[in-house]
Amino acid sequence: MNKRFFSWSLVPTVFSLALPTMLEQLMGTAVQYIDTAMVGTLGTSATAAVGATTTVNWLLGSTVSAFGVGFLAYISQAYGAGEKEKARRASGQSVLAVLLTGLLFTILALSFSGLVPIWMQVDPSIRKLASQYFFILYLPMLPRAATIIFGTVLRAVGDTKTPMRVGIGVNLINVFLNFLLIYEKRTILLFGRSLTVWGGGWGVLGAAAASAVSILFGGVAITFALWRHKDISPRGVSILPDIRVLRPCLRIAFPNMLQRFGSSLGYVAFAAMINSLGELSTAAHTIANTVESAFYIPGYGMMAAAATLSGNAVGARDKTRLRDLGRIIILIEISLMTVSGALLFAFAPQMVRLFSRDAAVIALGSLVLRMVACSEPFYGVSIVIEGMLQGAGKTVVPFLFNISGMWGVRILGTFVCIQLLHYGLAAAWGCMIGHNILLFALYVLYFKSNKWNPIPANHNTAS
Repeated sequence: MNKRFFSWSLVPTVFSLALPTMLEQLMGTAVQYIDTAMVGTLGTSATAAVGATTTVNWLLGSTVSAFGVGFLAYISQAYGAGEKEKARRASGQSVLAVLLTGLLFTILALSFSGLVPIWMQVDPSIRKLASQYFFILYLPMLPRAATIIFGTVLRAVGDTKTPMRVGIGVNLINVFLNFLLIYEKRTILLFGRSLTVWGGGWGVLGAAAASAVSILFGGVAITFALWRHKDISPRGVSILPDIRVLRPCLRIAFPNMLQRFGSSLGYVAFAAMINSLGELSTAAHTIANTVESAFYIPGYGMMAAAATLSGNAVGARDKTRLRDLGRIIILIEISLMTVSGALLFAFAPQMVRLFSRDAAVIALGSLVLRMVACSEPFYGVSIVIEGMLQGAGKTVVPFLFNISGMWGVRILGTFVCIQLLHYGLAAAWGCMIGHNILLFALYVLYFKSNKWNPIPANHNTAS
């Protein structure tokens, strides 16, 4: 590993972009942990009611995120080429995207809130509670869309700190309101003194209300931050449809939207089959997903940095920088995710105990977490390469890879294991691991082929 092969000078730049994203996700995951733990004190049924519609949440959120990918590629490349006015026009079009997606998904989510638990094969005893939770959570869909898309616009120009600060505010508000709304009025001991704390006593619905209010804050805060940004503010820019901007953005976003939509439908089908195994499997699966999310943080932080930096390099037509970025960021990713996977394997039981006192849930959740821990480095490589492809505007191949892996391995395999062979949760997670390994192989082979690189092989490097 010599200096010619690994450009170590890129490391500070990579971490300056990745660390705020990691911190933002760490805070979000910590709040998700606290949410799950607080709801978990209400019993296994409450945990199952909250977790039963999680994959539908992913479906809606990831579809909106796909529009952000189109803007990320367009804006990061324009910014890298020094075309700031072009980037600002795209920022104006992102406002239009927020309005359209936010209103559309508000109508869809609220209209189908009563049917979602039925589609997800949720136990009849908790369907009403799951439906109410979902309805409240998606009332603020417009500010949720703003948080997702405007945050991506800011990251596209290298501003990862603003989304991080907004995310921290969202999470602090969520935790505070959880504390007040979930539990009944009670007496707590603080610094040796008894203190009576007001409580709404709303249970699961209190957790939903806390999330809804915090999302509203996040949407408003990120909108103000974008409007005040010196380089990318849409102030004074038309939000009427601009085909010069929308066509290339949608050309990138559409395959990614299909990918996310198809993958999220796969998650829905996957969760529905797990829900059919009963409350124990649903609770263990929900908790294991929550635990695992913390150990993906290095991967997704690096993915965000890879997308922005590769987009900048493509915009500047800097072939050498793009090549060096790929090498160093994959090395960093493998190192971080190997440590992450080892920690997950070692502390799986202790992590599950944070969310449940049920011995059966702890045993099952720990088993599947230790299984998936072994695939963490492989999954990390896949997502960081996908990030580079997004920045380069290449989203068709990731769509093909992810959909074939999701439906050809994870869903088909889980259907065979659960519906035909009558295996349990561990077999379903085994299929998920197989999906991750397939993606690793496909992405590495495609990356090494260099077919994804939009800079011609004979192009003289800008640097």
